[in-house]
Amino acid sequence: MKFLIIGYGSIGQRHCKNLDNILKNKKNIIICRKPGEERVPGFTTFFNLNDALSEKPDASIIAVPTNLHIPIALKCAKAGTHLFIEKPLSNNLKGAKELAGLVRQKNLVVMIGCDMRFNPGLKKIKELIGKSSVGKIISAISQVGQYLPDWRPGVKYQNVYSAKKSLGGGVVLDLIHELDYLYWFFGGAQSLVSFVDKSSSLKIDTEDNADILLKFKNNIKANVHLDYIQRCPRRTCQIIGEKGTIFWDCHKNSVDIYTSERGWKSFIFKNFEPNDVYIDEMRHFIACIKKKRTPLIDLKQGIEVLKIALAAKEFPTGDRAIKLF
Repeated sequence: MKFLIIGYGSIGQRHCKNLDNILKNKKNIIICRKPGEERVPGFTTFFNLNDALSEKPDASIIAVPTNLHIPIALKCAKAGTHLFIEKPLSNNLKGAKELAGLVRQKNLVVMIGCDMRFNPGLKKIKELIGKSSVGKIISAISQVGQYLPDWRPGVKYQNVYSAKKSLGGGVVLDLIHELDYLYWFFGGAQSLVSFVDKSSSLKIDTEDNADILLKFKNNIKANVHLDYIQRCPRRTCQIIGEKGTIFWDCHKNSVDIYTSERGWKSFIFKNFEPNDVYIDEMRHFIACIKKKRTPLIDLKQGIEVLKIALAAKEFPTGDRAIKLF
C-alpha cells in the first residue's frame, strides 16, 4: 500500500515516522508540502497536490490546518484514495455532505484521527460502562487544560493554527477529543448549554476556555471544561453511576473505580507511551482498508461530533439549551 501524507507539521511528521516503522519501506510513503518548504530527506516529496495524487496513492493522510481538511479530502476522494483526516473533521460543515456522498459512491474508508479513543484508560472506561460496572450512569465530568505556549517548545504559539480562528483553532475544535469520547461512551447528544470565551492575555484570536453542559439521549449529563490556560497540564474524566464512580487521569495513565460492594480498584497502564495511540490508530486504519471494515471513528461520527462542537461555538451564551438532533 502507498500512503500520501499531506502536511508535514508536528502531526504529519509523527504519522510519517510511525508509518515508516509500520511499513518498513520509505518508497510507499509520499509527502506533499507547501511550495517553498524543504524536501523531506529519504521520502519522495511533492509541492503540488495534483502531482502527488498522480502517483496513485492508496490512502491519503490529511494533516493540514483544520479549515483545509474537507477541501483537500474532496480532492483526494475524487482521486479514489482512502482517507485519514486529522481531528476535527473541519471548522464548519461546508462540503461535508458532498464528501459523504463521494465516499459512498467510491466505497472509500474514511477515518477521523481522534487518537484518544485508542488510549488504554478510555478504552477501559468504555469496557467498564459496557459491563454496567457502576450501574446506571447519571453524569460525567471531563476536563482538559494546558498552557498553550508550552504545547510546542521552541515554536511561537501565536503562529500555530490553535491561535488562529481562520485556520480552525480555539479550544472547542482543538480539544474536541473530550466531546468525541463522550459521544463514544454515550451516543448522540440531545442538547447543550455552553460558555465559550477568550479570557486570558494570550495573543490569540480564538477562544481560550469553554465550559459545555451536554445532555445525551439516554438522559446522561456531562460537564466538559476545555482551556489553553492551566499551567499544570490536566486531563481527567469522572463517570458517576448509581452504584459507583470511575475516574481516569490521563497523565497518571490510570483508571480507578469505586463501588460500595468492593471499594477501590485501580488499573495502571505502566507500559503505555504517548505515541502508542498514534501507532494503534494507524494500524487500525490500515486493517480497515485491507479488510474493508468501518473504522472506529468513521465519517458519520466525525460529522456528528463536529455538529456538537459547532453548536457550542455558535451559541456561547449559556442562557438556553440548543437542540442538536
